[in-house]
Amino acid sequence: MRLPFVKQLSAGVIAVTLALVAPIAAAATGDEVWAVVKASLFGEREIAPAGFEMSLTLPLQAEDAAVVPVSMKAHPRKGQGMPRKLYLIIDRNPSPVAGVFEFGDVAGGAQIETRVRIETASTVRVVAEAPDGSLTMVTKYIKASGGCSTASGTRSDSAATRGQMRWQLPELLAMGRPNAVTLMIRHPNSSGLAADQSSRIVETPGFVRRVKVTWRGQLVVAADVDFSISENPTLRFSFKPDGEGALAAEVEDTDDVKYESSVAIGPGQ
Repeated sequence: MRLPFVKQLSAGVIAVTLALVAPIAAAATGDEVWAVVKASLFGEREIAPAGFEMSLTLPLQAEDAAVVPVSMKAHPRKGQGMPRKLYLIIDRNPSPVAGVFEFGDVAGGAQIETRVRIETASTVRVVAEAPDGSLTMVTKYIKASGGCSTASGTRSDSAATRGQMRWQLPELLAMGRPNAVTLMIRHPNSSGLAADQSSRIVETPGFVRRVKVTWRGQLVVAADVDFSISENPTLRFSFKPDGEGALAAEVEDTDDVKYESSVAIGPGQ
């Protein structure tokens, strides 16, 4: 196994440096990696065994380790506020923190569906953070191999199309109620760990690191992500429109290139 590390994410949410994980050698277990990640992300805060009602859905064994569907949700119990953040952690990936998702007031709930790369059999964790900082976690185990070291399939044609976005929305939106929205981003999300099968040249790393979706300037969801997200990143989330406006996405990658897209929304759409 490669030495695990966590990239500095654009919003400064995560800072697990190589120095912190250096004592964890290549043979580190998932539990050892999790101990370092947990201390770096959450410090001494306790992760309660019972808190939010949480779900994490992913296959027991990956059919394609480079494109593994994952769905995560956290629902408040009576008297609780909506979770403000979800942390997606894949213990045995080269960069364990796959993403940190922050939800705004117009989000339809703390829920995300996406696709991830998984390098080897691993525990996958989702930690939900409440407005008061309290934490709840759910875990699942998945068998997989080689997801992060598989060459991206879109490198040859990505120059012209990189950063293009597509939206999927319901034909008829329910005003004031949660609506499922899918945002698809054209990007190779190269990990820098894979070699071209013909030339054997290792690809240059370059991936989406920040996605921010707003509704009339209000935050719906912001995602600080890493190359553990599959190429052509896809995010499915929920938001509550309350009239006419624009749903807008701002995307930034590790080359500091920014991309933008928006879709107009109105009653009766």
